[in-house]
Amino acid sequence: MSEQNLALIVGGSSGIGLETARRLAKNGSTVLITGRDEEKLKRAAALIKEDGGSVETYIVSLYEPEEVSKFLLKISEEGRHIKYLVNAAGYFKPVSFLEHKEQDYDQQIDLNKSFFFITQAAVVNMKEHGAGSIVNIGSMWAHQSVKATPSSAYSMQKAGLHSLTQHLAMELADYGIRVNAVAPAVVVTSIYKSFIEEDKIEESLQDFNSFHPIGRVGRTKDVADSVEFLLSEKASWITGEILNVDGGVMAGRN
Repeated sequence: MSEQNLALIVGGSSGIGLETARRLAKNGSTVLITGRDEEKLKRAAALIKEDGGSVETYIVSLYEPEEVSKFLLKISEEGRHIKYLVNAAGYFKPVSFLEHKEQDYDQQIDLNKSFFFITQAAVVNMKEHGAGSIVNIGSMWAHQSVKATPSSAYSMQKAGLHSLTQHLAMELADYGIRVNAVAPAVVVTSIYKSFIEEDKIEESLQDFNSFHPIGRVGRTKDVADSVEFLLSEKASWITGEILNVDGGVMAGRN
């Protein structure tokens, strides 16, 4: 894989984004990971370098329009081919519909605005270089509600990302750009730290093992396997797919 190929992982400092970044770096891509926490970015970059990968970091909060605008300029000026884009950032906190405040809503929906325009800038680069592959990290919650974890705004955000995936797959096919998404169920990541102490996430999520027909919660590896496949040439005839990576949850109620 050419050193000029760049893999952009939005939200690549932890969880599924970081696991994906590590895979792509091992396979020879230079990975550019974004996040809003400088220390987390440094730790993520160190892990990727330990694996022998090439990594660059960029501090950007998807909730700050000025920071996003500066990042869009960087993408626009990028001379290398952005061959891969993964929109992996996310925020999850169960809030009942009647208790939702405007801030709770904005914390979800504002992510899609940033994803939209970051993707647009990346696609301009991909079009100039003749090809590209995009994977969005969606969610099972966009397909199905779970009473124990009320998340109406989160689900709207993810459903919007699913819809964007399919629309862009149609629009960008002529440019050799494929667009897919994965929809995970419960995966052990730090996304739950908004309501579970980070060192207790692993233990707490074991209660959801039986929710999945396969009998266990997911791991970042499980999802990154699918993301890596969808980005690769092995999936060259797949676009517009929302791939359920959910331990069988969408197959039926368990």
